[in-house]
Amino acid sequence: MKTKESRSFLAIGVFLFLSFVAAFTAVAAPADLDFYKGKTVTYIVATKTGGGYDTYARLIAKYLPKYLPGSKVIVKNVPGAGHIIGANTLYQAAPDGLTIGTFNTGLIYAQIVGQEGIQFDLNKFSWIGKANSETRVVLVGAKAPFKTFKDMMDSKEPIKMPSSGVGSQDHNETMILANALQVKFNPIPGYPGSEAEMAILRGEVPAMLGSYTGLSGIIAAKDARAVLQYGSEHGIPGLENVPHINSIKVTPAGASMVKMVNAIDMIGRLTAAPPGMPAGRLQVLRQAYKQALTDPELIKDAKKYRLDLDPAFGEDVQKLVSEGINQPPENLKLLKEIIKFSE
Repeated sequence: MKTKESRSFLAIGVFLFLSFVAAFTAVAAPADLDFYKGKTVTYIVATKTGGGYDTYARLIAKYLPKYLPGSKVIVKNVPGAGHIIGANTLYQAAPDGLTIGTFNTGLIYAQIVGQEGIQFDLNKFSWIGKANSETRVVLVGAKAPFKTFKDMMDSKEPIKMPSSGVGSQDHNETMILANALQVKFNPIPGYPGSEAEMAILRGEVPAMLGSYTGLSGIIAAKDARAVLQYGSEHGIPGLENVPHINSIKVTPAGASMVKMVNAIDMIGRLTAAPPGMPAGRLQVLRQAYKQALTDPELIKDAKKYRLDLDPAFGEDVQKLVSEGINQPPENLKLLKEIIKFSE
């Protein structure tokens, strides 16, 4: 039985240990923050300028130096292969805390099915955060023959759907939704950044799918309209009368695919660093990213640019990505049948 004195000594010991830990942390954190003084951080964007990923990255890059005092953040666009080249470049960068990047959430699908050309493992990235939970939409041009999504489902002819590239989120989800909803979508790669919207305006394609945030401009201009939404259901103004994918009757296999797509689309506008980052510098980047995403001025700018924000940070994002990758066997089998990279 412990005496009063022994309990007192134990309490003192615990207090001294916690004080030591706190003191050590207080010394280490400023040193890691000081590392960034006079340094340049490169923010890789795995697509061309002008699209949603580029816009989010440039907004975040504007505010990060405020929380990495003395630093400069530059955006470097590394497009190609449906965001794979940019993601490969980030993964292979020196893990010194001076390179971060953003790429398409659809690379989760590409890794699941083992797409050729991937030189990264999403589980091993040093995850910093995500900026949004995406509501994604199927969009039809103002001059398209489709008035509703049911019209698209009833089409007897293949419907051309532009995508940024094979392996990208829009390409993969076009094929997944075609299978799950039994609609004749035909993905056409080669439209990165805002080029898919230009194809809608030129009449090259009748429809596309993508982030509502990125497409809100063309919708507001009445050059296109949303006929279906999926992913997040947090209630975006303007989509009140647009049906959600969950309202469509599908087969059990289709329902499994829809559930997976909705879950993965909750991880929008990711930001990561290379694997093997020093823990202190990673913590500094995570904290700076969090401070930037919650900065009132950034939030004000995001509203001005019609960018939705629903951020999450660090290990929470790591968990979301891991859950997206670790699909049940039936999903893996079906995905490998649906997503064909030879096309």
